[in-house]
Amino acid sequence: MERNQQSILPQKSSSFSSSTREEKLRDTDRNLSLGSIRLDTYERKERDLERDHPIAEESNENGEETAEQDAETKEEEAKDSIPDFTTLSDEIDQFLGILLSLKNDPDSDPGSSPELPESVVENFLAAVEKEIAKYESGEEKWVHHDPNHDEISLLAAVDRVSKLTTALTTYSSYPNYAGAVNRSGSVLHHAMSFLEDELHSLLEESRPKTDSKIKRPPSFSHNQEADHCVLPSAESSGGETTPTLPQETVESLHAIADVMMSSGYVTECCQVFTIARRNAFESCLSALGYEKSSIDEVLKMVWDSLEGEIATWIKVFRHAITTSFAHEGGLCGQVFANHRDIAHGIFSNFARGVVVQLLNFAEAVGMTKRSAEKLFKVLDMYEALRDSIPVIESFFPDEEEDGDGKSSVITDIKSELASVQSRLGEAAVAIFCDLESSIKTDTGKTPVPGGAVHPLTRYVMNYLKYACEYKNTLEQVFKEHQKPTSYNDESENSQPAQSHPPRRIDSHNPFASQMMEVMDLLHSNLEAKSKLYKDLALSNIFLMNNGRYVVQKIKGSAEINALLGDLWGRKRSSDLRQYHKNYQRETWSRVLACFKDDGLTVKGNVSKPVLKERFKNFNSLFEEIHKTQSSWVVSDDQLQSELRVSVSAVVVPAYRSFLGRFSQYLDPGRQTEKYIKFGPDDLETYIDELFDGNPTSMARRRT
Repeated sequence: MERNQQSILPQKSSSFSSSTREEKLRDTDRNLSLGSIRLDTYERKERDLERDHPIAEESNENGEETAEQDAETKEEEAKDSIPDFTTLSDEIDQFLGILLSLKNDPDSDPGSSPELPESVVENFLAAVEKEIAKYESGEEKWVHHDPNHDEISLLAAVDRVSKLTTALTTYSSYPNYAGAVNRSGSVLHHAMSFLEDELHSLLEESRPKTDSKIKRPPSFSHNQEADHCVLPSAESSGGETTPTLPQETVESLHAIADVMMSSGYVTECCQVFTIARRNAFESCLSALGYEKSSIDEVLKMVWDSLEGEIATWIKVFRHAITTSFAHEGGLCGQVFANHRDIAHGIFSNFARGVVVQLLNFAEAVGMTKRSAEKLFKVLDMYEALRDSIPVIESFFPDEEEDGDGKSSVITDIKSELASVQSRLGEAAVAIFCDLESSIKTDTGKTPVPGGAVHPLTRYVMNYLKYACEYKNTLEQVFKEHQKPTSYNDESENSQPAQSHPPRRIDSHNPFASQMMEVMDLLHSNLEAKSKLYKDLALSNIFLMNNGRYVVQKIKGSAEINALLGDLWGRKRSSDLRQYHKNYQRETWSRVLACFKDDGLTVKGNVSKPVLKERFKNFNSLFEEIHKTQSSWVVSDDQLQSELRVSVSAVVVPAYRSFLGRFSQYLDPGRQTEKYIKFGPDDLETYIDELFDGNPTSMARRRT
């Protein structure tokens, strides 16, 4: 770059008005081109022809024909003697060399100026402007990437115009230079406008096509002052696209950018590039299904809609940080390879703009009303932000805080990420802790039919199972974002402490402590619900069902098991065994009492009336138990089998022994059938029908 840049996007050097460009263009010979130009001595030769061969005034037909033929011949000779564009360029370079040598010569007279080759300068500028106009009019397309075309020559010509303008400006106070200064400045401005359009077109060709086209506001136009540009708005900062540009396109972008920047049009070049890339990134967002939403719109979304938007946002955010950043950083580095500070500035602004734009949505999600179902999506967003930090840092490896105390780009981005990440983390902690409130407020007075697993138990355990799939993240979230007040003891207005012991807070793992609190609350709630059953046996079946469900869920989740520990698991298994014993005692102790020998003998003889009453009582009890408990529910197959086996193991042997000892005292025939309704095998069959949740009548079974 030919001049020192004072900032990432410095203002361009002063250039010139092009208000008379159209008039000059009309006065230019329409046959000029860069391929073959013969303009250096055209006017002088034409005057020589007129002087040496005057046309006779008399209207002689033969004389006129001769004069016309002579004129055409001389004109062709004059054209053949006009220098081509290469010659004109060489003469311009010689003139520039003279100006440069005078500038560097300390002995040169500062009050004098070198002779200005006006015709050479004008012919050269006219040729350049004519060539540009040909492409602008559509008469011919400026074909990029064609080695047989004039692309490189045109860029070199524009670069020569820039150098000429800069050199002439030194002598702008001299009257004989004033016209040339204005003329070259006008052509330069025209050329820069053309290159800006070409730069934009190349960038737009690579943008994903969408239904709505994002338009580029002009940075400057032909009728604007040359040093004025319209800066992009804050909303239009940053942009990226996914498709990879062909290498020849990148090379053309690099060549155009180099010429524009060396000509002092740094701001315009960077603005066109930045806005085009912004447009491309917006198109990429649309292609991925993401539409920007304001904070108010996010806050008003129903969860079903917001859940889908969050999933799309996560996909877009990860794509932007990994794919888009890498592609955009590489593109900036290639297009502005000779201007590393500019490339870094453009990419930094892009990265900052993308992050801020996408973080607006995440911040809005963190502000929405808390609800349990949002936890997992909030954690997904939290993880996306957390995982993005090392990726972003890799794009700014050498950035540190500036010496004047100003923060670097990576510092700003990390600060923005940390702020939103903290908001999401606090939201996640609050949502999870709300699970306690859900348990405490579930105080329904209607028992679950059949002692089945309570919906609260299923909900809490499934919720914890899914939550613990985010175990590492939740541990991080609770350590970094849980407020100390979350561990305060219950307020004075809360319910008295339940049977579980006070919670011991694990300062090293607050999430584990929170899990223990949830489990203790669930246990207390279930014990309270078990008291809704009037039948103590059914109450214990309820506790067994729910306790077994909890234990199985914990065993099926290594994460929950690790958080709660083996001691907690052993305690719950011990509780289950106790519930089992309680059930057997409440249900079958009365049945087993029928088989006792006490009271059956009177003076050493079996009392038939007492024996008959024992059989009647047993039959009645067993039929009632079968009728009632076949409607009870034990959904866990293993628990159901364990219960049936344990009942059979206690009841059937006792009954078989009782029959063996006392059935002989009943008269054979009708009396035996009346009092002995079940054989030992029948008992096993009926016991195997218990806990099916499907009441059956023995009378129907026997008929």
